[in-house]
Amino acid sequence: QVIDHPKYQGSKRIAIFLSMPDEIQTDEIIKDIFKQGKECFIPRYKPHSNHMDMLKLSSAEDISSLSLTSWNILQPSDDDSAREEALGGGGLDLIFMPGLGFDKKGNRLGRGKGYYDTYLERCMKHPGGKPYTIALAFREQICESVPVTENDVQVDEILYEDC
Repeated sequence: QVIDHPKYQGSKRIAIFLSMPDEIQTDEIIKDIFKQGKECFIPRYKPHSNHMDMLKLSSAEDISSLSLTSWNILQPSDDDSAREEALGGGGLDLIFMPGLGFDKKGNRLGRGKGYYDTYLERCMKHPGGKPYTIALAFREQICESVPVTENDVQVDEILYEDC
């Protein structure tokens, strides 16, 4: 579904999460991003805050050079200043987002820190504007409704099996 999606096909600068074991696995999507000559950005979370940056990967193999956080997430280290930050350059066309639960109105339940919501607010101030957002989910994660606050940013689309 992802590789054939028109928004994916039309995007050049894509942010995607490196999956945890309980999330949709993104390895093959990341390989395809590079195969198609697109630019790939991944999150770097700042602990004890809700700040996140999207930093550029040079290749799918580049993932093996990343360090493991205390949350067991691979990400560029804090002193890695050589990588382009997406909003410092041309912005993003598309962000693939993880989550714990979703409803069909586009509401997303994350892990509670607000990293993606805060990042999307920053995107809206970038000259490139807010990128299209697609959540990747298992069918079991689609709920009647999920709790939201006024700071939560809805996703544009949710992709899951048989949707």
